[in-house]
Amino acid sequence: MIQFQYNDGGRSEAGFKGQAGDCVTRALAIVTGEPYLAIYNDLSARMKKAGLPRSARNGIPKGIYQPLMAELGLTWVSTMWAGSGITVHVREEELPSGKLILRLSGHLSACIDRVIHDTHDPSREGTRGVYGFWR
Repeated sequence: MIQFQYNDGGRSEAGFKGQAGDCVTRALAIVTGEPYLAIYNDLSARMKKAGLPRSARNGIPKGIYQPLMAELGLTWVSTMWAGSGITVHVREEELPSGKLILRLSGHLSACIDRVIHDTHDPSREGTRGVYGFWR
């Protein structure tokens, strides 16, 4: 099992209310330490430039967030390759220490020193696979 700590990444502090599909914004804010609103505005501007709805509230396509990850100095580490199946799960003993953004099915989640920082526990009791992570 993995420990979980509730963390909205600064969303409520930035004045936002209610639930949102903002996992990209939240994970980036938590791992980089950048203000939630700065990440939100950056992603929203990228969405607008790409001709997509100008909001980082309801999910961000990979093609939008991956360049920002690189610009922020994060490096992708794949945990899956063709034919490998799932080799890493959201479990304390299977994740490295440090600040990570985990790529899961339909979700990104911040993980700091093997503790999940998110608005909910995405581990599915240690059964959820990790496609890879940015560090």
